[in-house]
This record gives sequence, structure tokens and C-alpha cells, in this order.
Amino acid sequence: MKFSILGVVLVALAPLCASALDTQAPAVGTTPSEAWWTKPYPGPFDAKQLTHQQSHVRVQGNQFVDEAGSVVIFHGVNLGDPDKLARQGKWTKAHFQAAKSFGANVLRLPIHPIGWHARGQDDYFKLLDQAVVWANELGMYLIIDWHSMGNVIDELYAHPRYQTSQAETIQFWQGIALRYAGLPSVALYDIYNEPTAADGKFGTLNWAQWKAFNEKIIAVIRAYDKNVIALVSGLNWAYDLSGVLPHPIEAQNVAYAVHVWPSKGKGSQPQGWEADWGYVADKYPLVVTSVGWMPATEPGAHVPLIGDKNFGVAISDYLLKKGISYTVCWFDVDFAPRMIADWNYTPSEQGAFFKAVMLKAEQATVGAKKHQKPTK
Repeated sequence: MKFSILGVVLVALAPLCASALDTQAPAVGTTPSEAWWTKPYPGPFDAKQLTHQQSHVRVQGNQFVDEAGSVVIFHGVNLGDPDKLARQGKWTKAHFQAAKSFGANVLRLPIHPIGWHARGQDDYFKLLDQAVVWANELGMYLIIDWHSMGNVIDELYAHPRYQTSQAETIQFWQGIALRYAGLPSVALYDIYNEPTAADGKFGTLNWAQWKAFNEKIIAVIRAYDKNVIALVSGLNWAYDLSGVLPHPIEAQNVAYAVHVWPSKGKGSQPQGWEADWGYVADKYPLVVTSVGWMPATEPGAHVPLIGDKNFGVAISDYLLKKGISYTVCWFDVDFAPRMIADWNYTPSEQGAFFKAVMLKAEQATVGAKKHQKPTK
């Protein structure tokens, strides 16, 4: 009897192939609990977990207002990435309470794409669910921030931790909007942290492209949540808002975000701030979502962050005068410029300064509420 070489090889491999298949497949009659076909559709956050009543905040003219029509000015801090804090054992209600003790009424949660990838959507939602519960219990608001830096249009980024795509960014906000629709404590969605082409290092990016991309994302968000506030950052590392007045985002309940550092911008302060971005606050709500300074002697010090208390005085006075909301960087010991020097919450130089500023603002808010006449 004659055999072809191919026939001999197939006969010899048949037992091995059968063995390999047997090890990959579950036994007949069993259903793996984590099998992809058994997983349910994504679901919304269970609002029954929330025990404290909070007012929704919305855009009215160039201000944020609550359900009573009172003006709301957010003053708070940037936390570290929730995934990072969880890995360090610092993702706790006590951490939120410490931020509140500094006078914060809002917390910005920076979700880095690399952390989102490492933990996965389902597990990351567990962290964010905890944030919603803690914020509600403490009477605080949240800003959810897709923390990427670079050009998402050309998909070129400042560091691998920021690596994402247009499709993933849209899908991220679809999931977030589905999950947290209608929750007052989840007040703002910071769509993209710092868009920039970095003088051509990250391709090209103009306001028309950026406007169209943000409007596309906001349309997806609005399909799930009509009321949440969408934050759109300026170009040039979230500093250039020059396209806003001639070509504003065509959507409702939108505010704009800017990042301000001691040596950012060309003009003297505060005149330079007014010319660069402050004028936008005369027509639209504005949030300085990253601000702060640090001495040159502190770890991680670099331009444009290096500065002193004079910057703190100037920027806090300017924001108060204009009624602009802000979140200070960083309520974390590992990111610069930091507000805390250690995990005992010892304030840094700027941390002590902004703590005093925010506590004063919080006391003024409480005092104003006490003197408000009840609405009929």
C-alpha cells in the first residue's frame, strides 16, 4: 500500500490536534462563567446606592447654576488616576475626605488610557462607582476626565500612557454616559485633557477639526444624558481658546476648559490671561481644569510649572474676579505640581495656599446659602 508524504504527516498529527482541541474546549454540558457569550449588556449605575440629595448643575449663559438658580463656582483638586491610587491602596473615602478638608467642592478624576486598558472597563467602573457614592455622601461633584495628551485626530501622543484612538475615545464616552446618566454628582465630562500638535511633532490639528470631533462625541453623550455638562479643552495643551468665539461648539450645556501655568502664555499677568483665554468667560462658562505652581527645588520641577506664591495670588484673584471655576494640580504625591508632600496630607507650598483660598470660598458659599430666601 502506498501513502503520500502529506497523508503520513496528517495521520501522525491527528492525535496531537485532537489533544490540543480538547484542552481548549470546555467539557460538554459546562458553561464558563466568564465566557464572552454569557456576559450581560452594560448597565447603568444603581442610583439607589445614593443616600444624599444633590442638585443638578447646568449651564446658564456664562455661568453654572443649580436647580434653585443659584450660581455655582467649582473649586477643587485633581486626584491621581483612580487605577494608580487603587494600586497604591489610596483609593478610599478617606482620600476624598482629605480633599474636602482642603475646601474642595469638586474632584477631577483623570483616567489615563493606559490605566483603562490595564484594568478593563468593568473593573474601572467599579472604581468610578465608588467615587460616585463617596462624592454623594460628602456633597461633592465629579469631573470625569479622559486624560490623554496629544493629537487624537492624527493619533500621535506625548507618551505611551496617553495612547488611544478616535474610536476608543468615542466608545469611552458612550460607556461613561450610559453608566452615569442623570446622576447629579457626576456633573462634568472633560472630553480630552490636552489636545496639541506640539508644533508639528504630533501632526497637525486645527480648531475646525477639534470642534467637529468634540461635537461628534457630545452627540453620542446626549443620546444617553441630555443634561450633563460637556467640557471642551482649548488647543495648544488646553490653552488656546481663540476658535471659540467665532466658531463655538454647536451643542447645549457646554463649557470650555483651559490649563494655566506660571510661564504659559505670552503676555504679562493678568492682562495676558485676559487676552489669551479669560475673555471667553464673558460669554461661556470656563473651568481652569489644571492650575498650580512649584518651586524649582521640588522634585519634577520644569517649565512651565516653576513659579512662586505671586502666581498663586494673581491667578486666584483673577479667577475670583471673573467667577471662573478651577481644579488645582495635584492632590497626589507623585505628580507635579503637587498639593501634598506625603500621604499624611502635609500641604506643599501651593497646597497650603490653595487650601486657604478654597476654604474661604467654601465658607462664603455656606454663608450665602444661609441668607438665601426660600423659593416658592
